[in-house]
Parts: sequence; structure tokens; C-alpha cells
Amino acid sequence: MLTATEQREVVELAREFAKEKIEPFAAEWDRTKHFPRDVIDELGKLGFLGMCTPEEYDGMGLDTVTYLMALEEISAADASIAVSMGIHNAIPTTMLVKHGTAAQRDRWLKPMARGELLAGFALSEAEAGSDAASLRAQATKDGKDWVLNGAKAWATNAGTADLMMIMVRTDKSNARRGAKGISTFIVPTDTKGYKAAKPEDKMGLCASNTAAIELNDVRLPADQMLGDEGMGFIYAMEGLDAGRLGIGAQGVGIARRAIEHCLRFVAERQQFGKPIQEFQAVQFKLADMATRTEAARALAHRAAARKDAGEDITLHASMAKLFASETAMWVTTQAVQLFVGYGYMRDFPVEKLCRDAKVTEIYEGTSEIQRVVISRDLTRQR
Repeated sequence: MLTATEQREVVELAREFAKEKIEPFAAEWDRTKHFPRDVIDELGKLGFLGMCTPEEYDGMGLDTVTYLMALEEISAADASIAVSMGIHNAIPTTMLVKHGTAAQRDRWLKPMARGELLAGFALSEAEAGSDAASLRAQATKDGKDWVLNGAKAWATNAGTADLMMIMVRTDKSNARRGAKGISTFIVPTDTKGYKAAKPEDKMGLCASNTAAIELNDVRLPADQMLGDEGMGFIYAMEGLDAGRLGIGAQGVGIARRAIEHCLRFVAERQQFGKPIQEFQAVQFKLADMATRTEAARALAHRAAARKDAGEDITLHASMAKLFASETAMWVTTQAVQLFVGYGYMRDFPVEKLCRDAKVTEIYEGTSEIQRVVISRDLTRQR
């Protein structure tokens, strides 16, 4: 566990990097839909792609609260960069730490932690989004190898990662086993038959790489299956628990930055002969924006502390993701309103924040799915 001073140093490093290397360029990356892999690589060299990886696997071995604090700083500068950093640190890393063999950790996890490899995750399909267990991509045994065929959808880092964690069916078509028929494979993106489609033209997070994946006779040796056959869906859900904490931090970072822009604007903008920050309607709006954002941060950090204590976090990760994402959307909508006509213009920063916020309510489980998870967990406790 880091001391308070060490934690501040990590967060300050993230803040300074975001201020110097990300924030000045974020609007241009958004406009041109440019994925700055060089910036991701620089984050890797500083250790930010191995924040939660144990030191024995060349990571920083940091606690989850510190990780979320650093991720918030990156998110405040540009959520597009944060999602690549967050996916890498949370889902593929968690899966390899918990279920990888020694050889897999040496070959994949250690270079990931050192920032030499960028990883992604592919679970969803065009007809298997919230109902992810209904996915159809198939792996078939052929001698000692597995051959993967099918398609995945909306995969972050699909066209920029060096390896992807991909969930496919390993049960037989005449004996489907639902979620128990899904396995996870480690797929280097230079493997023959792996093809990332053209990046999606998204509403927000325009600088992140999101694409469909085609799997055409992708042949993999048996040692590139992660863990046990038929356990891939369980591993994915474990990874998503960690990932949802990251989305919580992302939402907080977006909301915080919107508030910062608003505070500057309302101090400068004058109507009826005085700055609009002197109007009670504006003051109350700002108070609500700040209170919700602080509550979202506290909820995410509390869930992170539970994770570090070794507790099950499915319920609390869903709560954190749900509240932080809806807070980000609400706060950025209020920010656009405070900026009045300027808020609707691309020349001003809050419209981008509003566009970026929306997807936090959708990916890694929609708000509706989070409510299903939360209510199901609560009723089981009775």
C-alpha cells in the first residue's frame, strides 16, 4: 500500500502528463479521429499500463484507489485516451493475473505491464450485446490447435492493440451450454485471419479505436486458451467488474472537467450587468453538479477499497459505474446549458465532454444492465 505522499506523486505525474501531452491536442484528435498510439506508448513507459499488475510481473502493483485517481486525471484531459488505458489495465490484465499460466504471464502480461504491448477485449457481437452469453463466434478443435471463426463488434483497441482477449464458443452446435460453453483466447492481432474492420464513426470518444473484428480461420495453439475451457464468460465478468470501476473514474473525470470549464465561464460571462455566477439559479446548478460528482467519486473509491480488501465487488462496481456514468451525462448536459449557445458549438469544450459522457452509460454494461445486476444482488441477500 502506498503512503499518502507516494499516492500524491503518482496522481501528480498523471496530472502533469495529461496537461502537457494530452489536453492540448485532445480537440484536434477528436476532430480528425486520430488515435495517438505514441501517447499510449509514453504512458506505458511511465508505468501507467501496468498500474494494477503485481510487481512480480513487471507492473507497479498499485492499489485500485490510486489507479482510479490517476485514471480520473487522464479522463479529465481526454476520455478517448483513458478508455484505452482503462481497458488494458482492467480487463485483459485482470484475466491474465487471475487465470494465466506462468508461460502466458511471461509472454503476454509482463510486456503489457512494461507498456510494450497494448491489449484489448472482445466479448460483444452484433446480436449479442447485453445478452453477451448468446454470442456465436466459434472455436473448433483441430488436432492440437483451435480454429476461430466469427465476428465481434464494438471492440476497443481492435485495430490498434497488439493482442486481444476474445471470447468465443467452444461447445458444439448440437450441444450448446449457454454461458458455460464460452472460452477465452489470447489472440495476437498479427495472427493470420484476424482482421479489424474500419473504425466506427462514433458520436464521442472519437480518438479511441473502436471496430468490429472478423475471425477467419484464426488458428491458435492450445496454450493460447486462457484458463479452463468453458470458463471464458466467468473470466469476462470478473474483468468487467474491474473495468466498471474504471468507467466510474472516467465518468468522474469527464464531469470534473465540465465543472472546471463552467466555473471559468460563469465568472467571465456577464448578463444584466454582472457575472452570471452571481445568479442563484447558476449557483444552485453548480452546487448540484459538484455534489453529484463528489458522490460518484466516493462511490467508485469505496468499491475500489473493497476490491483491494479482497471482497467481492460485483454489486459495488455496478453501483459505481451506474452512478458515475449517469452523473457524467447529467453534469455535461448542465454544462452545455450553462454555456448557453456557446455550449452547442464545437469551438467550446463542453460539447465534446457531453458527447464523450454518453457512452459511459452504454459500454461495459448499459445502465439498464447495471440496475439488473444491482437488484439481483440485493434480492439474493434477503
